Amino acid sequence: MSDDAAVIPAIPSTDFGDEPNWQRLHPATLALAVVKLGPRSLNFLPAVAALGFTGNWIWIVPAVGAFLLFSLLAAWFQWLRFRFLVGDDEVVIESGVFSRQHRTIPLDRIQDVSIEQGLVSRALGIAKVGFETGAGGKENDASLDAIALDSAQALRTTIRAHRSGEAAVAPVAADAPEAAPAQEDRLLFAMTPRQLLVAGLFNFSLAALAVVGAGMQFFDGLLPFDFNVFNPRDWIDIAEDYGLDQWLLAHRWIAGVGAVLSLLLIGFASGIATMLFANWDFRLTREPRALRRTRGLTTRTDVAVPVRRVQAAILVTGWFRRRFGWHELRLQSLASDGGKERDHQVVPFAKLGDIDPVLAEVAIKRPDAGQSWQRSHRVVALGPVIGAVCATIGGGIALLLGNAVGWLALVAAPLIALIAFWAARYHRWTDLGEQVAIRRGWWKPKMTLLPHASVQSVDLKSDFILRPLGLATLVFGVPGGSSLATHEIPAIPLAAAQDLRTRILAARARS
Repeated sequence: MSDDAAVIPAIPSTDFGDEPNWQRLHPATLALAVVKLGPRSLNFLPAVAALGFTGNWIWIVPAVGAFLLFSLLAAWFQWLRFRFLVGDDEVVIESGVFSRQHRTIPLDRIQDVSIEQGLVSRALGIAKVGFETGAGGKENDASLDAIALDSAQALRTTIRAHRSGEAAVAPVAADAPEAAPAQEDRLLFAMTPRQLLVAGLFNFSLAALAVVGAGMQFFDGLLPFDFNVFNPRDWIDIAEDYGLDQWLLAHRWIAGVGAVLSLLLIGFASGIATMLFANWDFRLTREPRALRRTRGLTTRTDVAVPVRRVQAAILVTGWFRRRFGWHELRLQSLASDGGKERDHQVVPFAKLGDIDPVLAEVAIKRPDAGQSWQRSHRVVALGPVIGAVCATIGGGIALLLGNAVGWLALVAAPLIALIAFWAARYHRWTDLGEQVAIRRGWWKPKMTLLPHASVQSVDLKSDFILRPLGLATLVFGVPGGSSLATHEIPAIPLAAAQDLRTRILAARARS
């Protein structure tokens, strides 16, 4: 790699006396520090309140000014003492005001360069660049908080070229045939505003109702009127202001409809807002080594999922969405997803016909409509059934003690048992030769597509309930993914479990 290819453009280089190519972060870092003072100033409120309670109001303005001045000076010193260098084979970062830290990251160890832009960063034309080293844990990664956007993209291109070996290619003779052009990125999936709107309608959120209800309770004393959109009685009070109270009392169902419509409006509005903010201008492109996902309205993220690090694919839908053919695709990968989750959402909302090309890029196939599935034994419903029995006993005891709430338990217990037996019908699995597919769930169906070669270990478990029935549970150890995302096939015949385990371990040995 030449020196010119390693230097990031559009960032003014500063000679620190040691190396001519040392660079500082973008000066807009100081503007970001001002924005960050907002949340940090909350920690200063107790001191301001203490000055007010003691009657020293005259000192509040100087105290706030001193806090702002000290914070800005600290940010300036941190910016001044931070520098980085992009060399031929490594990235070097030095930071720290009083205690200096010198970190060297070989380019070969960098798995990916992620680019993230918040609302302020997009206005300033800068971006945060993160280096994922794959060493495990966010503390082993590094980042540059603010560099110019074109410089961030140039840095990503440089590291990508180094990893693909382009930088190590020797110069060719003048009469040599022209080399084949580099493979261009291909767009695999994108979402238009109309698709986002449809996705938001299916992303109905009941959690928003709780937030609105809590907010109304919190600000109830500040409002000039007492109104609850969830209460039909308040709709009648509004009608009284327009002389419609008698008519509305004669048609009480209209008040109930108004309350229900308000619930639906809040739920749909929150779902649309969540989808727009998270997935605005969603684009999934295929690069030579990775799938790159860019999305976001206020915070723009740019992350890559290395194809070779994908361990499994997860298709998620809902009982209502499935009737219209809409699904979500996640990829379980060894690479992180912004430190929040390790399952990458690569297709938020699409038909299966749009998802299949993405699965093909990671060499995972989806079972066809004629695929035969095997079911788990109904004993998987035993746990909820035991819970229903306990609820019945508890409800009976409550009734004997004169508590009418016991009737609620007696009514709910049979429903719990029936739902458990119904859900047990959706525990299914099938072996596709080189991968196993696992389906479960009725309310929110999920299908996991797990290649045999991705399985690190297979545990065959049996207990005092499964053993007499000749059943066993297979638990798959797969690297990456959420700590809560365990992959297992519960309560299947012991012979089938042993045979599947043998074939998976054999495929693992061949890989």
